Amino acid sequence: MKWRGNRQSDNVEDTRGMSGGGKAVVGGGIIGLIILAINLFGGENAKMLTPVLEQMNQGQTTEQTGEQRELTAEEKELGDFAKTVFAYTEDTFSQIFQENGMQYEMPKMRLFYDSVDTACGSATSASGPFYCPGDKKVYMDLRFFEELKTRFGAKGGDFAIAYVIAHEVGHHIQTITGTSGKVRQAQQGKSQAEANKLSVCLELQADFYAGVWAHYNKQYLEEGDIDEALSAAHAVGDDAIQSKMQGHVQPDTFTHGTSEQRIYWFKKGYQSGDINQGDTFSALLD
Repeated sequence: MKWRGNRQSDNVEDTRGMSGGGKAVVGGGIIGLIILAINLFGGENAKMLTPVLEQMNQGQTTEQTGEQRELTAEEKELGDFAKTVFAYTEDTFSQIFQENGMQYEMPKMRLFYDSVDTACGSATSASGPFYCPGDKKVYMDLRFFEELKTRFGAKGGDFAIAYVIAHEVGHHIQTITGTSGKVRQAQQGKSQAEANKLSVCLELQADFYAGVWAHYNKQYLEEGDIDEALSAAHAVGDDAIQSKMQGHVQPDTFTHGTSEQRIYWFKKGYQSGDINQGDTFSALLD
């Protein structure tokens, strides 16, 4: 993806050189992988399981010392890339909101390593990238993408990172437009299977918004970028994760959608560029 020399967002806080005295996952382990699998790309309901699993994972954690270090040149470059992509999302969605008679409230993003405190509670790197509606902030441990490639078979590449950032910004859009709140309200009193269906709709809509963002940023795309995004979307489908983690799939427990669904809705956003075509709820629940 083309990004060098372009504007970087002022709404990104980079704390990767600091350790905050919390616990950091060491080496991952099976519990860490389960946390990663259930939380991939910002699912709010799945994250309710994280504190329980993290307690089980205590044997694989270590205390941080509060030390601070200089980031490597590679780390700095990756951070600059993330800041530029975040700026692209700001420009794109500000334009889209204006075209639809609304004003875009920009989110923030925090880059961290190991562990982080948020308005939604504490989290470790094992949670994967996520968005917290409590502080309207995207949280990213950029080392996640190596895990996505080596553990879950994604191609990798810089546009896989861009896709995930845009997906998390999609959750921000759902928050400020009231969609997330309506979904949480609709889930009350539902069976777990029915509540999960609503979560799937929410996640697929965030994939759609990521596709719309990519449509508006075609001038920055390079050969292979969309393939990288589709590979990442495929790798984090519920069916792909469950098949890899447990050898079989349980559709009633899906919270993010299948690989096919995630690819379909990203491509629909990318091909249409029309944010009003992302009604995953009517498409999947009727």
